[in-house]
Amino acid sequence: MAKSLEIQDLWVSHDGKMILKGVNLSLPLGEVHALMGPNGAGKSTLGKVIAGDQAYTVERGRVLLNGEDITGLEPDERARKGLFLAFQYPLEVPGVSIANFLRLALKERLGRDVPVTEFYARLQEGLKTLEWDEEVLGRYLNEGFSGGEKKRNEILQLLVLRPQVAILDETDSGLDIDALKVVARGVNSMRGPEFSALVITHYQRLLNYIVPDVVHVMMDGRVVKTGGPELALELEARGYDWLKEEVAHAGGS
Repeated sequence: MAKSLEIQDLWVSHDGKMILKGVNLSLPLGEVHALMGPNGAGKSTLGKVIAGDQAYTVERGRVLLNGEDITGLEPDERARKGLFLAFQYPLEVPGVSIANFLRLALKERLGRDVPVTEFYARLQEGLKTLEWDEEVLGRYLNEGFSGGEKKRNEILQLLVLRPQVAILDETDSGLDIDALKVVARGVNSMRGPEFSALVITHYQRLLNYIVPDVVHVMMDGRVVKTGGPELALELEARGYDWLKEEVAHAGGS
């Protein structure tokens, strides 16, 4: 199966400190993968680097999207090629309504003017999936939003823009169970042969609702184990210490 996203031997530093230490990860088109690991493992850093965050320095390695090296591209160029990042802490943008933001973003994503009927149809479909009232479209982007509303707005963007690859950075952070189910419904509605996602999370809870095809575990800046959905359940039951010991033993053997 073709790889929509491939990370090859990625080494990344920030303020002189090496954070990612040779990450290798493949995300085939049509699959949803989970990326788990303890605090400080480098999960969110990986997501930001994939999206093109200029605060980090790529020392070595490549990020490939559909076989194209996008390591040196700006974030907006990556987005136009079909990459989407849902932030752990979405930014507030006063003075810009959700509707206007989405209209402009969709135009940039598709590289053409979007007819009102097409835009409105995407909005309505997304709002219905997320069980959200249309009045939200007139509110300024994330201004005065609760944590759950901000995450729901991120998923609305996902549903309207319909990217090929989505990086979901701890989308479950701060959500109650009802909001979690709504967000998961939005992500699951995108699943299909033309969409893939990397779901970054600490906990199994989100993966009860967005069941991954593959689970990767990061520790100390690299992927140390890959398995099926059962790996997330094992981590939930046993924590990370057993895996740390396994990795340490393998490194010393």
